[in-house]
Amino acid sequence: MPSLRPVTRLLTRCLPCVFVTATLTAPSPASAVAVLVAEARSMPLAERVEALGTLKANESVNITANVTETISAIHFDDGQRVSEGDILVELTSVEQHAQLDEAQVRAVEAERQYQRVKALVAQGAASESLLDERKRDLDAARAVLVAIESRLSDRLIKAPFDGVLGLRNVSRGTLVEPADTITTLDDDSFMKLDFTVPSVFMSALVPGLRIEARAPAYGDRTFEGVVRGVDSRVDPVTRSIQVRAVIPNPERTLKPGLLMRVELLVDPRDALVVPEAAILHQGQDHFVQVIVEDGDGLTSERRQIQIGARKPGLVEVREGLAKGDRVIEHGHLKARPGQPVEIARRDDAQADTKGVADPAR
Repeated sequence: MPSLRPVTRLLTRCLPCVFVTATLTAPSPASAVAVLVAEARSMPLAERVEALGTLKANESVNITANVTETISAIHFDDGQRVSEGDILVELTSVEQHAQLDEAQVRAVEAERQYQRVKALVAQGAASESLLDERKRDLDAARAVLVAIESRLSDRLIKAPFDGVLGLRNVSRGTLVEPADTITTLDDDSFMKLDFTVPSVFMSALVPGLRIEARAPAYGDRTFEGVVRGVDSRVDPVTRSIQVRAVIPNPERTLKPGLLMRVELLVDPRDALVVPEAAILHQGQDHFVQVIVEDGDGLTSERRQIQIGARKPGLVEVREGLAKGDRVIEHGHLKARPGQPVEIARRDDAQADTKGVADPAR
């Protein structure tokens, strides 16, 4: 049987080498990873419900005549702005003026007869019944005068409120009837916008809710308004409900009949948001890496959150973060939980980071 002494001597000589090698390959402390961070901040947020609506003027009427008569004078031009009570059109009224003169004479005579009999009654030279008869004649004359003045006023067509007139559809000498439209009048100081939304949002539809509207005619310009009222009935066919909003129109830019794309701002609130790039997705769960300060410096901590609405580049955080928490926006692919990190650049979540290289890549 061969001797084991040479083998034992060989192992003894190699043991120091083994220990020296183990000492040289011991792991060194992890180096900090450079990251970009953003603070969780609060901002106004709302759910956006889109719809199509049609503009209407605050007040809108077709100017027509009350009687069948010819036009004797026109006092407006196309597109003119008028005030309440301005005379727009005069109809022929020669006969009515003659009747007015006659009624005024009769009223004056009835007044004179009444005063004469009243004086006689005071002297005892006339009976009370005669005074009553003269009083009746006076009242009848005054009633006739009022009726003629009313018929005469029907020959003057006036603006019922302040606004802008449309195109003139008649000329002097035109015979107009009550159904004929002379022109249109719109009060465009502010506009009504009618649109329909699904009835599932009915509980959130309250007066005062903000809207934003855009029209193809004005490009990307946004017109802001508020909901004035909600219809009392839901359409049984479409299961939608009609909403009316009002939009101020100080520059008189908007016109009745204009089609507008509406965004209804439902459930307005102050929400906590972080950049979309800071969100890590794992199935149905969502995470962020939060910067935590300890005695040795900064480290990253993986934290689960509940997200809500989204805006371009931003995500609402409903649970899991507090205002002011710093989350890793770029570099979280290398910054593992518990690993030391250093902030390469402080990002307040409003600066444009487009084109900035992710230091984790």
